[in-house]
Amino acid sequence: MGFLFVVVAESSALQSSSPFMSLPRNFWQEISIPYTDLPSDDDEQEDESAESTTHDPYPFFDDANMTANVTTQLGSDVYLHCRVNDLRERTVSWVRRKGDEIHLITVGRQTYSSDSRYSLQYLPPNDWQLLIQYSNERDEGHYECQISSYPPLVYLVYLIVVVPRVEIIDERGQATLDKFYKPGSTIELKCIISRVPQPTSYVTWKHGMRMLNYDTSRGGISVKTDLLPGGAMSRLYIANANRYDTGNYTCALADIAQAMVSVHVLNGENPAAMQHGVGPQWKPLFGLVIFTQLLVLCLLSVR
Repeated sequence: MGFLFVVVAESSALQSSSPFMSLPRNFWQEISIPYTDLPSDDDEQEDESAESTTHDPYPFFDDANMTANVTTQLGSDVYLHCRVNDLRERTVSWVRRKGDEIHLITVGRQTYSSDSRYSLQYLPPNDWQLLIQYSNERDEGHYECQISSYPPLVYLVYLIVVVPRVEIIDERGQATLDKFYKPGSTIELKCIISRVPQPTSYVTWKHGMRMLNYDTSRGGISVKTDLLPGGAMSRLYIANANRYDTGNYTCALADIAQAMVSVHVLNGENPAAMQHGVGPQWKPLFGLVIFTQLLVLCLLSVR
């Protein structure tokens, strides 16, 4: 703490000629108080600046965890959500991370990816959605929603693309590629669909290129589909089988996955025996081989 002192000469001449003599008597007393207690012009400006300065709210995500896992089915459209509050003048960007590589997808509402399946869909009031159309297995991986704040804020999303499994099974529940039937019998094909995030009944059956689900030209065709957790089971019934029913049958989940079986309508054969393998067809040949070997042994013994 300092004090300001002023020394005034006592000579009457100086006193009479000094311009300070016209100042009030209490002037020296006022300026002799500690000068540090008086606000300076700079201090006043700083105070005014501090009072007039207001800080913008810092942006934050709706999801406090700042991470999310999203599961979608192969071929489906999927939205990756990024809900941001107090964004103000800042910008939201989406990037794809593959190892050490970062691929820019969107900045603001503009899309910079060369893949036309990617686009930014803004849903008021705060959802900056990344839309991926017709998702495939290559889309699976890490995505980041970034805010241009300091330091940057990042919301992490891991996308899982599930590939459905389609199988046509036999009476034992085993996948099969061939089915055999007698003329006049009922063809029954069973198709199991699994690894589907949401149950679906959109299962189609085809004979060659002909759709069977709504076919009324032949008659005797019916399709029954039951929803299961994570999939479905569909059955195709064809009454009074004939040789025109022979061919390839396909069970498909939309245009995503399918399985095929060859149906054979045979005359004079034993479908049950053929269904379990071709072993019985080799029995006559095996007996002939044994008979030939015994005949050779007999001839050798005679010699």
